[in-house]
Amino acid sequence: MSGYFISFEGGEGCGKSTQIQLLMEFLQAQGHEVLLTREPGGTHLGEALRNIIQHDSAGQAICSEAELLLFAASRAQLAREIIQPALDAGKIILCDRYLDSTTVYQGVARSLDPAKVEAINRFAAGTVRPHCTILLDLDPETGMQRIQARSEGALDRIEREPLEFFRAVRQGYLDLAKSEPERIQVLDASLDPKTLYQKIRDVIEPSLT
Repeated sequence: MSGYFISFEGGEGCGKSTQIQLLMEFLQAQGHEVLLTREPGGTHLGEALRNIIQHDSAGQAICSEAELLLFAASRAQLAREIIQPALDAGKIILCDRYLDSTTVYQGVARSLDPAKVEAINRFAAGTVRPHCTILLDLDPETGMQRIQARSEGALDRIEREPLEFFRAVRQGYLDLAKSEPERIQVLDASLDPKTLYQKIRDVIEPSLT
């Protein structure tokens, strides 16, 4: 059996972590081998880059182009070191963010050249692309309220962006979903977690039978 790659996308505070955990537990109970990973991160190199991008003082004044390339470096390592071998082994991969985040956060919200972002994404990811992407859609105001409550005000560098940035992120995701409706499934992240989880299962289960 060949593996199956599911990515989760969405703005800040949309509930990806909760839903990924619930889905992983369900799939494991069904007898599937599941690999959980994240972007940026998932490898030793990727986690170091994640710290620079989000927390380290070295990343606080990072320009948009450098940010894009650091995300791409993390992705290139993750795709080749972790995801492709797991696919070859027939595992289900659940990834918290992947290349769509770069398309939207850097290409749309940072206003970088979309063609250049796409070329860098293509180079970094190679042939490793999600079979299915779950987009958890939530208005930025609600998302940031959730983040503030969860972090008690200790926000990372990206979370400190203004609401206008996250409004652009949301619209970028919705536009991307319209362009790839076969892969990207948009779900309402304002639903209660149990209802949202069932909708995610409704999307995923037919592909795994």
